[in-house]
Amino acid sequence: MNFFKKRAKRKELKHVIHRAGVLMASRGDLLNSGETGLLAELTAKAKEALQSGDVEEMDTAGNALESCMTAANPPRQFEWLYENFDVLVVAISVAMAFRAYFYQPFKIPTGSMQPTLYGIHSVACAPEELTILDKQPLSFLAWLFTGTSAKVVRAKATGTVRFASGGGSKKPGYTPIIVAGLPHYVPNDALEVDMENRPYKLKGGVTHGADVRKGDVLWSGKVCAGDFVFVNRWKWNFMHPQRGEIMVFSTTGINGLQQGTHYIKRMTGLPGETLQIKAPNLLVDGKAVTGPGRLGAIARREKIGEWAPAYAGFNPSNSGSGPGLLGSERDSVSLESNQYYAMGDNSLNSYDSRYWGPVPEKNLLGPAAIVYWPFTSPRLGAIR
Repeated sequence: MNFFKKRAKRKELKHVIHRAGVLMASRGDLLNSGETGLLAELTAKAKEALQSGDVEEMDTAGNALESCMTAANPPRQFEWLYENFDVLVVAISVAMAFRAYFYQPFKIPTGSMQPTLYGIHSVACAPEELTILDKQPLSFLAWLFTGTSAKVVRAKATGTVRFASGGGSKKPGYTPIIVAGLPHYVPNDALEVDMENRPYKLKGGVTHGADVRKGDVLWSGKVCAGDFVFVNRWKWNFMHPQRGEIMVFSTTGINGLQQGTHYIKRMTGLPGETLQIKAPNLLVDGKAVTGPGRLGAIARREKIGEWAPAYAGFNPSNSGSGPGLLGSERDSVSLESNQYYAMGDNSLNSYDSRYWGPVPEKNLLGPAAIVYWPFTSPRLGAIR
């Protein structure tokens, strides 16, 4: 037993002596002469104790040298961070490089690509219909797997309900409802038109112009986060973009779009082509598009699953004509050598190239490749 104890103590003391040598080499210029001399003296004694092999002498010498090093170089707060800083830097660099050059995560905020991809969407229900599963901590687990969470929007003040017009919401996927000048955000699809009653109302909630008191429920229901996808950042470095791919692009420099963000649409037109819409068909150089992939399904107004509504086909925007726009079936667009045309699969509710024109090649980021969350989404996996 004494043999193993002596062996362990010798190993421990050798480690202390080594650390003292590292300290002298790395921080010797920051220590005063007294600290340097004491460290040298105690290191020599530790080496003598190591040669003697006496357990008590090694223990005493080791403790004295350890105390001297602590006094000369006190431990810093978050010492583990300093010690592992280089590892963290490398890990962060690898993650950033992966994001920048390979696959970048992207969130679908709106419903312009439904039913291929879903943005934030909701189902209205009264607050009393929410269960214990909709409250913490169980609600977090439900959200983690399904992306669904309960939301109850109550008036922050007493006043008249006003529905904001003209878009421009600061929260993509949500519409601001104004009460006493204060915004209250509800999912975009919670808004509906009710021509027999008032111009606008919330599904299961209040109508435009209604008078409410502070604390009244404006809308309640369950909100599902939009699909989260990975964008392939490297593919278009080696091959040309293809019609039918779902394109993610920067809005910078495109008139009519919020600057400094990204949009996701389907690539329907390639450089040099002439496009026209004859609902429900998209014409390219005078011929109806039947593929590849979902382009044919959109034109045929097919369903892609029991859970999904049918596609609405290709439709003009009905927003007026102009260069690069497809506002009516009479309009046509001829793309230049560096331009692409972007359209949402949900063409009855998509703000896309039909409204603001082609996408410059320099703005292309990459094709959307995979839906990776929510885990229970019927769209999970490769994107078509």
